Amino acid sequence: MNIKLMRILAILAGAAIASGCSTMAADTSSSSTASVVELEATQRRVTELESALAERDRRLASTEAQLSASGSTGGSDASDASLFPPNPKAGECYARVLIPAQYRTISEKLLTQDAAERIEVIPARYETVEETVVVKEASTQLEVIPAVYGEIEERVLVKPASTKIVEVPAEYETVTEQVIDKPAHTAWKKGPAAVQTANVLSQATTDTGEIMCLIEVPATYKTVQKRVLVSPARTEEIAIPAEYKTVTKTVVKQPATTREVAVPAQYDTVTVTKLVAPAKENRITIPAAYETVSRNEKVSDERMEWRQVLCEVNMTQSNVMALQRALAEKGYYKAGVDGVIGAQTLHAARAFALDNNLPAGSNYVPIEVVKKLNLSL
Repeated sequence: MNIKLMRILAILAGAAIASGCSTMAADTSSSSTASVVELEATQRRVTELESALAERDRRLASTEAQLSASGSTGGSDASDASLFPPNPKAGECYARVLIPAQYRTISEKLLTQDAAERIEVIPARYETVEETVVVKEASTQLEVIPAVYGEIEERVLVKPASTKIVEVPAEYETVTEQVIDKPAHTAWKKGPAAVQTANVLSQATTDTGEIMCLIEVPATYKTVQKRVLVSPARTEEIAIPAEYKTVTKTVVKQPATTREVAVPAQYDTVTVTKLVAPAKENRITIPAAYETVSRNEKVSDERMEWRQVLCEVNMTQSNVMALQRALAEKGYYKAGVDGVIGAQTLHAARAFALDNNLPAGSNYVPIEVVKKLNLSL
């Protein structure tokens, strides 16, 4: 009766561990699946298995109640055999875990685009160059050479020679001659004879004692002019000479002429666009395009499995310290060796298990990890 009860308690402990590991199993499954649909299917399957496990736990509780009532020491029937680990040994702990479905990746080469042909048009290529072009053709033109003029002086007749009869007046001549103005005579003058001139004729004394001289006054003459006829008036014929005038005259020295002048062609430099290469087309063959896609193919379905794990029976402080030291030597455990199975110890054990392709759990330590570390617990 006691042995049967211990087995039932171990099964219950394993079921509790399995329920905690279901989330880990689902995470592992999600990392191995390639689509959200498969992950959801896995989660649904885990839910179904947990429901089945709960149902079996109820049946186990009912069986235990029946065994307690009947006092039977026999084992359960064949239908409840999956509720117990196979060939259990005393002192060992087991956990019932969900083994996710196994998949393998298959790569396939799929045609994504059929072979085709692309026509590529290469446009014509032009080049800008400078060219000298004829703007005006060469020609000839008549050029008028103007007449050459010069100035000369010429004496021209203004009035011809002629004659005229003129009256020549009488000619007179003015002559000068002296005539008597006063004839000679005598006159009395005061003063002694010595003072008078030599023409004194006599002298006498007056009652007053003055001396009076009788002097001779000679005759006086005056000059007069008179006209005398030289030649009498007459007529005579006078010749009038011709009158001439010097004038400046413009005359043609060289008459106007024409000549033919060659007009050279006119050129100009212009910028033109020249075709260097004509347009053409290239036919380019586009090969078929393929794409390698990967898909996951299920190899095995998910299942429930019993695994031997460390538990309170064999998880003593000395065993935990030995596990921590072994993981630390491998470089997985960084914390202090304290003999307490905590989150860091479980994380280190899980990392070691994954790196060595061993069963791994997030809240338990599989016995395969202990064996790989060469520990005897």
